[in-house]
Amino acid sequence: MKNKITLITGGDRGIGRATALCLASKGHQVCIGYHTREASAQAVIDDIRHGGGNAIAVQVDIAQEEQVVELFRQIDKQLGPITGLVNNAAMLMPQASIEQLDATRLATLFATNVSSSFICAREAVKRMAHRHGGQGGAIVNVSSAASRLGSPHEYVDYAASKGAIDTLTIGLSLEVAAQGIRVNAVRPGFIYTEMHADGGEPKRVDRVKGNLPMQRGGQPEEVAQAIAWLLSDEASYVTGSFLDLAGGK
Repeated sequence: MKNKITLITGGDRGIGRATALCLASKGHQVCIGYHTREASAQAVIDDIRHGGGNAIAVQVDIAQEEQVVELFRQIDKQLGPITGLVNNAAMLMPQASIEQLDATRLATLFATNVSSSFICAREAVKRMAHRHGGQGGAIVNVSSAASRLGSPHEYVDYAASKGAIDTLTIGLSLEVAAQGIRVNAVRPGFIYTEMHADGGEPKRVDRVKGNLPMQRGGQPEEVAQAIAWLLSDEASYVTGSFLDLAGGK
C-alpha cells in the first residue's frame, strides 16, 4: 500500500504525538484528532511539515458521533481515502475506589474510551473495506496493561474500558479480515505521559517502576514504534493480536 493516510485520535500529546511523528517519518500522511489543545496539535503538525511530511489537525470531541463523522469527512476532503486508524484518544479520571464511582463518571469515561473507538472503526471500515471499493487498511487500538491487571484501588473503570477495547480488537479483526483490514492492539503500561497527571499522580511511573521486571518506565516513542509496525506492510499477516509494552509486567 503506497499512499498511506492515517488518523491518530488524541494525537496532540503523549503516545499519540509520538505516533504521529513516527508515522510521518515513515511516509504516512497524518491527521491528528485533538479535543482542546490546539497549540499542542499545531506544534505536532509544524514538526511534521518541517520534516517534509504532510499532516493536518482536526478538532473533535471524540465522544460525539456527529463530530467523528465530520472528522472523517475532513480527511476525505483534505487527504484522501484513509488507510490507517490509530484509536488512541482516551481519558483517565482521578484515582478512585469502586465506592467512589458514579454513573455520570462511568458514562463519560466509556463514551470517550470505548464508544469513540467503535464509531471511528465504523467510519474507517466504510472507507477501507473491499466491498465498498476500498484498498484495505489497518487499525491499531491503543488498549492498556490495565485491561489485564485491573488497576484495583485506582482505575478499575479505566481498566474495564480498556478490557472492552481488547474485545473490540478480537471481534472486529474477525469481522473485517476478509475485507482486507487488519485489526490489532497495543497494551502500554507505565509509560511517561501527561495522562498520569489527569489521574492525580503525575509521578506514578516513578513510584511503581521498581516493581517492574525491567525496573524502568517506558517512553511514548517505544509504543509508537510498535504501532507503526502493526500498521506496516511488514505486519501484513498479523491480525487480532496484542503487543504488550509494560516492562514485563
